[in-house]
Amino acid sequence: MSSFFTRKLRLKPTILTLFIVLTMPVTVAIVAVTYVSNDRIAHDNAGRLVERFQLSALEDIQNVFEPIKTMVHSAAVLGEQEPDFYFDDRSLPYLQSVLLHNDKIVSVYVGLDDGTFRQARRIDPKIEIQDKLPPEGARFAYRWIVRGSDGRMIDRYEFHDSEGRVLGTSEAVTTYDPRPRGWYRNTARGQSTNITDPDVFSALGLIGFTVAAPVRASDKLLGIAAVDITLDGLSEYLSDRRISRNTLSYILDHQGHVIANSEMARTYVSENGQLELQHITSLDSKLTVAAFGARPDGPENLYDFSYDGYEYVGSLSLLPPSFHNWQLFTITPLSDFTSAFQRNNDWLLALGVVATALQIAIIYLLSGIVSAPLEKLARKVDHIREFEDDGQPRLQSPVHEIMTLSNAIETLNAAITAFASFVPVGLVRELIHSDQKLQLGGHSRFLTILFSDLEAFSSLSEEVPSQELLLRVSAYLGLATQAVNAEHGTIDKFMGDGVMAFWGAPALLEDHAWRACVTAVRILRGMAALNEQWQAQGLKPLNLRIGIHSDAVLVGNIGSRERLSYTVLGDGVNVAARLEGVNKEFGTRICISQSVYKEAGERLCVRPIDDVTVKGRRTRIPIFELLGVHGAGADLEPAPTAVRLAELTRLAYEALIRGELSQARERYQKVLCEFPDDAVAQALLKRLGPV
Repeated sequence: MSSFFTRKLRLKPTILTLFIVLTMPVTVAIVAVTYVSNDRIAHDNAGRLVERFQLSALEDIQNVFEPIKTMVHSAAVLGEQEPDFYFDDRSLPYLQSVLLHNDKIVSVYVGLDDGTFRQARRIDPKIEIQDKLPPEGARFAYRWIVRGSDGRMIDRYEFHDSEGRVLGTSEAVTTYDPRPRGWYRNTARGQSTNITDPDVFSALGLIGFTVAAPVRASDKLLGIAAVDITLDGLSEYLSDRRISRNTLSYILDHQGHVIANSEMARTYVSENGQLELQHITSLDSKLTVAAFGARPDGPENLYDFSYDGYEYVGSLSLLPPSFHNWQLFTITPLSDFTSAFQRNNDWLLALGVVATALQIAIIYLLSGIVSAPLEKLARKVDHIREFEDDGQPRLQSPVHEIMTLSNAIETLNAAITAFASFVPVGLVRELIHSDQKLQLGGHSRFLTILFSDLEAFSSLSEEVPSQELLLRVSAYLGLATQAVNAEHGTIDKFMGDGVMAFWGAPALLEDHAWRACVTAVRILRGMAALNEQWQAQGLKPLNLRIGIHSDAVLVGNIGSRERLSYTVLGDGVNVAARLEGVNKEFGTRICISQSVYKEAGERLCVRPIDDVTVKGRRTRIPIFELLGVHGAGADLEPAPTAVRLAELTRLAYEALIRGELSQARERYQKVLCEFPDDAVAQALLKRLGPV
């Protein structure tokens, strides 16, 4: 037995044998037994429960409306017996009593044939009434619209708390007239209680139904008594009375628009008082759309259908004619009905336990040979793709294919590491993730280019021993490399003591100019720390100059088939190099172009310097000194003195641009008063000459 596990196993035969011998027989047996028994029992239970729910739901929906219809009818009879009752404010307490009779009612009112209106309604303390919020604690209100002494219609409110105490009043002139409203006109044509289609309650800003009845006296229409019920109340009813946990229920109108749903989701919109119901086929639920589409054409209201690999029972039945041919639509998953076949599941469980125990015992022995090494190799490949060192030794495995794969991965890791030392890491990462081959070619892209160089390096190289100089330059280049990589930049090349880097390729960066500026400030602050160490050792400091420019340049693989270089070419590169040299003229450290400032200016602390010429360009370009960045860390924030220097220089520069040379001299002199060693102010004053 031991010799079996120590010899080199073939990966493919091992996996295939394990799958065929252990998995297939058990899977087939479980699927067959489960399907035959569960499918039959589930269909029987589901059919009976859905039919029972249909009868009960149809009856309950009628029971929801019948008491309300009765109350509305009684209100209409009261108006017929007392014709002047609703023309008087004494009807308001009665309307309030009807409102309190059922918590699904949100409003009870009577619209009269003379245009007057009386109402008892619930109050939402968050919704304004007549352009102001109701009094604190208000839960109900009396509302009546009557004609004032000047002939205009006055809309009055009296606000009550939950105990009936008056909290305040409000009134305003209104143009509201109940007679043109749909609930009034449609009910006035008939002789009995009417349930309207869903509509917008103008006074409440809600969506719902109106149950209304005509008030007549001697065959003359006095008005309409009505009760409002929100759609949300009907949806809540469906949610509370599901057939099973995952059953979906809908009430639809005769065209298939959703009136209420058990998920209590909003399926309507109201714009400018116009209500638009969502059709059942336009819901976000793909299951609901599939169920509605699978309904039979015949009279059957119960049917089976499949969706996404699961079995369902659907039903569609009509409510009584008084409900405008509304339909009750339900969707029930068969998987919810499991109680009847629990005994079969027990047998399946016992069989599954025995089979699973046997599989676990065998797979446990093989997992250390097959699964664990593959998982380690997969993790190692992920680390290689992200240029990370997992710190794990070379993998050893008795499986021939795994061992071969492990050796290949180690070789790949060494090759990629070496490759990334000569080619930008971003390009290597892009090649790995895209599976593309290196080839000649490039394309135009708007990038940000950075040039960095050490000041007076030639003189320093003559004074400092070469080994010491190499170590110090290496420290500077290492600092620059870390700063560029931290901001997802690409180092193009090292040019002796200089660094050329760019942002925006090979990976696109929306904020490439900002990242280049952050990198520059980080390098400058890092060099300051290095110089402190060197000066403490009695060594001369290394001063840095940086130029940054954003422009459209050619980027890509340039060279020959035998040797490629991923670089950028174009006039923008020359401008960036020129800006690095401009620092020498003005005694600055970081010089950026106007295009960089336009890209990331709101987060930069800069001061304008001058307009300079660049070789190959006829026009002069404005340049700025970068003094710090905001929002990239406390160590990169500009000092208060830098902010002050930037403000003073900006004022002087504005005067210079306007041609006010005298004022410009005064302002640059003010800069020198506060900052006597400022080379920019000195250079510009020298250019302006004496007064």
